Amino acid sequence: QVQLVESGGGLVQPGGSLRLSCEASRIIFSIHTMGWYRQAPGKGRELVAFITSGGTTNYADSVKGRFTISRDNAKNTVDLQMNKLKPEDTAVYYCNAQYYNSYWGQGTQVTVSS
Repeated sequence: QVQLVESGGGLVQPGGSLRLSCEASRIIFSIHTMGWYRQAPGKGRELVAFITSGGTTNYADSVKGRFTISRDNAKNTVDLQMNKLKPEDTAVYYCNAQYYNSYWGQGTQVTVSS
C-alpha cells in the first residue's frame, strides 16, 4: 500500500520559516508529480506547489517568492521550504503524489501566530 508521510509542521511566528518533508514508499517515486496542498478551517483544499518528474515547478500566487518545493528521487522525498510565513498560511498541509492514481498523506498542521 502506498504511503506518504509528512513531517515538519508546527507553530511559528509571522515572518518565520518552516520546512515540511514528505517521504513516499511503495511507489515509483521518480515518475510521479509531487505536490503540496493545504486546507484552512472552513475552506476547501488548495494547491500550494507541485514539482513534476522532470523538475518543473509551479506555485500558487499566494506563496510565490516565499515557498520553494524540491524533491530528492534517491530518498523518495519532497520538501516544502516556507519562508516569510503569514497568519493566512495557517492550514493543514497535505502531500500528494500523482501519476495514473492520486495518493495523499495524512496531513501536518502549520499554525502561524504570534
